[in-house]
Amino acid sequence: MLISFISCATRAKRLAGALAAAFVAAAVASPMAHANNVIILNSGEATLSLIDQATEQVVGAKIPTGKEPHHLMLTPDGRSLIVANSVSNDLMFIDPKTGARQKRIENIEDPYQLGFSPNGKWFVTTGLRLDHLDIYSYDSKTETPTLVKRVPLAVMPSHMAFSSDNKTVFVTLQVSGEVAAVDLATQTVKWKMKVGDTPAGLWFTPGDKYLLVGMTGEDDVAVVDWRNQKVIKRIQTGKGAHNFRSLDDGVHVAVTNRVASTISIIDENTLTNVGDITGLLPGPDDMELSADKRYLWVTFRFAKHVGIIDMSTHKLIKTIAVGRSPHGIFFYDRAPWTAPNGA
Repeated sequence: MLISFISCATRAKRLAGALAAAFVAAAVASPMAHANNVIILNSGEATLSLIDQATEQVVGAKIPTGKEPHHLMLTPDGRSLIVANSVSNDLMFIDPKTGARQKRIENIEDPYQLGFSPNGKWFVTTGLRLDHLDIYSYDSKTETPTLVKRVPLAVMPSHMAFSSDNKTVFVTLQVSGEVAAVDLATQTVKWKMKVGDTPAGLWFTPGDKYLLVGMTGEDDVAVVDWRNQKVIKRIQTGKGAHNFRSLDDGVHVAVTNRVASTISIIDENTLTNVGDITGLLPGPDDMELSADKRYLWVTFRFAKHVGIIDMSTHKLIKTIAVGRSPHGIFFYDRAPWTAPNGA
């Protein structure tokens, strides 16, 4: 009987060990454990979707976020990806490779768009609903923003871009049709200027020479000589020019045309539209570029899908169903956000 008891106990111990090993192996093998996942913010249903970048297949169930997650931003050290939940007034930190949740910071009022100054000193959010710009100092060790000043900024501040000298953040005001320049050191508005109907995305040409503004209420990109506060040119695109993504070749930047459902390629040297990508689903919005620069991923805001464009042919080669109103997109294995010359 003693031998039988010992034998049963040994078998039980071995079985427990085998199950534990299997559990660990499964965890390591799971897509959430190690994959480079494409992270999609479904702003219309308060979730994010994960897509395995290699297989282009959806990974698991949608992950809950806060209300209206529109934009996301990698922290300067690359440890975390911050999701801005604008209506629930919080920031959600997730693993930038897997999408696994890390932490949440509450009482961040109306964070619609977010960004870091190039030196990582300043963290800024726009309050699209509440007409303000919040400027925070940022502790990179604890990944904690501390509000320095709330700057009233009407009407409907949305997208932003930072000057390379870390002195100024530029913000589009969608309803008033303006661009505002805000001094980061003093947290004051330096100036505002009219640019047209419903300005949205912002992009600097190399050397901060010009500021490009996607005119979502028009069919063009405004070229702004920001030092002299003057629109010097309008580059014809499609209707609803909205947001930008560098193609990391030192020359070109892509802009989504949300109403025309096209993407225009702009030469930053000649300030001309050198080609349009057509045959897309409705509402192209935010973009991300693969590390080899071959594939441009894009969210289709009005179609509950993301798409993959082969940049060698400028053809849409695949669409993947996600959630309602997909907006922000990110993956870790990507081309640099800007080329070495700033294009």
